[in-house]
This record gives sequence, structure tokens and C-alpha cells, in this order.
Amino acid sequence: MAAASSSERTLIAPTEMTRRTGRFLYRFVLGSTLLGFTVTFVFPLYWMASGALKSSGELADPNPSLLPKSLHPESYSEAWSSVGLGHYFLNTLVLAFGALFFQLIVDISAAYALSKLRPVLGNVVLGMMLATLMLPVSALLVPTYLTVVDVPLVHLNLINTPWAIWLPAAANAFNIFILKRFFDQIPTELLDSARIDGAGTLRVLVSVVLPLSRPVLAVVSIFAIVGVWKDFLWPMLVLPDPTRRPITVALNALSEDMPANQLLAGMVMASIPLLVLFLVFQRHIIAGLTAGSLKG
Repeated sequence: MAAASSSERTLIAPTEMTRRTGRFLYRFVLGSTLLGFTVTFVFPLYWMASGALKSSGELADPNPSLLPKSLHPESYSEAWSSVGLGHYFLNTLVLAFGALFFQLIVDISAAYALSKLRPVLGNVVLGMMLATLMLPVSALLVPTYLTVVDVPLVHLNLINTPWAIWLPAAANAFNIFILKRFFDQIPTELLDSARIDGAGTLRVLVSVVLPLSRPVLAVVSIFAIVGVWKDFLWPMLVLPDPTRRPITVALNALSEDMPANQLLAGMVMASIPLLVLFLVFQRHIIAGLTAGSLKG
């Protein structure tokens, strides 16, 4: 009886759901919560997109309107052509996918070593990695910048090169933790059987571990691309050359010379790839974060 009663314990008692008042309150609270979250997240996007369709004079009106009084879709094409947003989009793509490449190599290697090779003091190393997540970004800004200006041992200056973005992004403690947690769930028997067949450490990783890790690899890839795409402060510091800037930094630099509606149009176009990426891969994100075991 105790087990049966404990299994029925929920936020709302089942008896309350049989009553009309209980069902009404449940649906009202649920609907209000969903509506509130939807408005909170969607309204800023709508305000940005609708503002790009307004004229500059309408945007300067102290009494803003929810709907544009007159539509000006040409602000999107003008923003694209007049300031060369295509060039900055290309810069952003190069930085994002370059960072993704190096991040996958470093993070997968580190997570695999910590999970399956189990080096001496591996838990200490993992703890030190996770400790960096407790530090604010501003605390790491100065030492990282000094490292990029004069790379230890080789004494190279990476300012105004993509390496200033790629190398600091390569080692991501959060992604290493996610990958390690997933690798921990892969049965050791599978790896042992591959080694019996003559596979080495690298072959086991490539042929056994990575094919089983596609969901979490998709999550790490999305996080890597989004992290570089939306970053602003670090690219502004290490890429002072206007021709090498990503779109986030470029829009900020061009904001003084662009009409307000064209600036909003540029912001909308810069946001669309991330929105599409999330909408297309949202199931993969949830599946990769919640994947904890193999289905036999």
C-alpha cells in the first residue's frame, strides 16, 4: 500500500483533477506559465524584426507602435548590400567552424582519456577543469589575452588571426564534462572486444566510441558554433582589423553610420542562423543531454 500511494504522489493530487475546479486551475496555471514564457522570449525577436520593417522616422517616434505603420522590407537588402554583411557572415562562419574543428579534437581526446584511459590524477585534472567554470569570463580575459599576444614557448602574436579565436575555444571544460559523462556509459566490454580484435587506442575511439556518441557530438557541435557566433567581447579585443571582424562586432562598429532600421535588419539576419539551428536540432540537443545509457 505504501508503494502504491507513493507512486501516486504528484504536484496535483489525482483526486483534484477529477473535479472541475481542479482541472480549471491546472489548465489556467499551465497556460499562463506557457504564455508568459513564450511572450518573454518571442516578443524581443518580434520587436527587432518588426522594427526593421519600420522607417527611421517611425523608429524615432517617442510613442512606438506594435505594428509598422508602413512596411519597408528594403531595409534588409540595403543593410546587406550597403555595409557588406555578406563579408562579415563569411568571417563568422570561418571562425565558428574552425573553432568547432579544434574543439572536437581537443575535447573528444580529453574526455576519452579521462573516461576510458584513466590516467594518474585524472580526477584531479577533471576537477581543475570544472573549477574554471566557476570563474567569470572577465577574470580569464586578461591572462588569455596576454597568452594570445605572446604564446608561451613559440612566442607568436596571434592578434588579428583566426587562431586567436580557435585556440582559446579549443578546450571547453563544459563540453569535456558532457562527453566524459557519455563515454562513461559505454560498456567496457565493447572496447575490450575491439582490442581483442587488434584495434589500438585510436582505432577504438574512431571505430567504436565515436559512432555510438553521435547524439552528444551533435550537442557539443551546436554549443561550439553558437558560442563563437554570439561572442562579442573577445573577438572585439583580438580582431581589431575591421576586415576580419565577425558580424556581431561589425554591427556594433557600424551602428553609428547605419540607419536604425538597417541596423535592426542586420541584427535579424545575424540571429536567423542560430534560430534555425536551434529549431532544426532541438530534439538532438535534448536527446544528447539526456542520453545516459545504451539501448541493447
